[in-house]
Amino acid sequence: MTSSTSRPSRTVSRRVTAVAAVALAGLLAVPAASAAAPGRAAAPAVLAAPDIPLAGVKAHLAQFQSIANANGGNRAHGRTGYRASIDYVKAKLDAAGFTTTVQQFTSSGSTGYNLVADWPGGDPDQVLMAGAHLDSVTSGAGINDNGSGSAAVLETALAVSRAQLQPTKHLRFAWWGAEELGLVGSKYYVNNLPTAERARISGYINLDMVGSPNPGYFVYDDDPAIEKVFKDWYAGIGVPTEIETEGDGRSDHASFKNVGIPVGGLFTGASRTKTSAQASKWGGTAGQAFDRCYHSSCDTTANINDTALDRNSDALAHAVWTLGTVDPVPPGEVYETTTDVAIPDNGAAVTSSLTVSGRTGNAPAALRVGVDIKHTWRGDLVVDLLAPDGTAYRLKNSSGSDSADNVVATYTVDASSEAANGTWRLRVQDVAAQDTGYIDSWRLTF
Repeated sequence: MTSSTSRPSRTVSRRVTAVAAVALAGLLAVPAASAAAPGRAAAPAVLAAPDIPLAGVKAHLAQFQSIANANGGNRAHGRTGYRASIDYVKAKLDAAGFTTTVQQFTSSGSTGYNLVADWPGGDPDQVLMAGAHLDSVTSGAGINDNGSGSAAVLETALAVSRAQLQPTKHLRFAWWGAEELGLVGSKYYVNNLPTAERARISGYINLDMVGSPNPGYFVYDDDPAIEKVFKDWYAGIGVPTEIETEGDGRSDHASFKNVGIPVGGLFTGASRTKTSAQASKWGGTAGQAFDRCYHSSCDTTANINDTALDRNSDALAHAVWTLGTVDPVPPGEVYETTTDVAIPDNGAAVTSSLTVSGRTGNAPAALRVGVDIKHTWRGDLVVDLLAPDGTAYRLKNSSGSDSADNVVATYTVDASSEAANGTWRLRVQDVAAQDTGYIDSWRLTF
């Protein structure tokens, strides 16, 4: 996880993906023929995730430690230890049947690498990603930060292969470079995705520091559907969770969140101090940092809590199986406008309207909002959906780090408190100078 000095401002997502209704607690699969109440469809079947072997996860950590020992004590960007780490993970994935891609970028005068692994099959228009940063800081081997997340993601991917999983969504796993320099690798990946490819990513799950020696159990509160899957799983094993705040905006999920992709993730704490209340419910030592070796030379294989690492690895697998194998959401009725609306440069907000009529009751809890905005610098744009009564639902915040063009994405909002019929509006404002654009089209899918 990057230092707090580079932390971007926090934005709050009100997005709720359509899979929220099928996120399930615990590890039990729901039978396909389970009974449903009269007039209500049965819940779609979800496959049970396997137990992720702690020994397998720790074997990867031992390899990362050995790589660091043989390469100057670290696995940092631009150092031989980082490239050796990439090669190790790639070899495991290649042997397991993944299609792997090594993406190069340049940062601080050195070549960096992202590793992306795709599992065959699944809907290419619904991509579920899980990732972790693979680099360490220069001062140590980075076994908790972030060998722990990297190893958990790797062993989960290998479990997908062992199970020969046939997901309904397309599964993609990633290991990011130069996160410790400011999320460089993940930003490069997201900013170089064609806009149509961005729109196909239904969710990104981030694991950064999931084996802290004095652990807490923190869940990202970004996308409610992903958050619910993790909270329900932890509730199922009787472990309370808290909302993650220490690393908000400081790890690779921020690169995805800033372009409107739903995100979630897990974290066990860094340099903040565990409170007495937290020690009471989780154990460990109050008044001590969650990870006293954060960004230090003592972040070795001795700096891992096995229970936390095991639980978070299993929780990730549960999320991948739950969110990746649900039955696809059938297409709904679409209302669309293709009238162009110019967006003033660094000016007042503009709106584009469409009218919904002939429906009964309220809008759905998973109202999909498809947006196509042509713009030369999308980071300047703030985008809201306005319900007929004027209630605003934030779809996208502005971000100085989002340097790509255009906004072509589908957002999901819980509009169940809104009347379906009426005039809905898309509101867009350009909050900085020197760029031009217009609303090309947008649509609502009920």
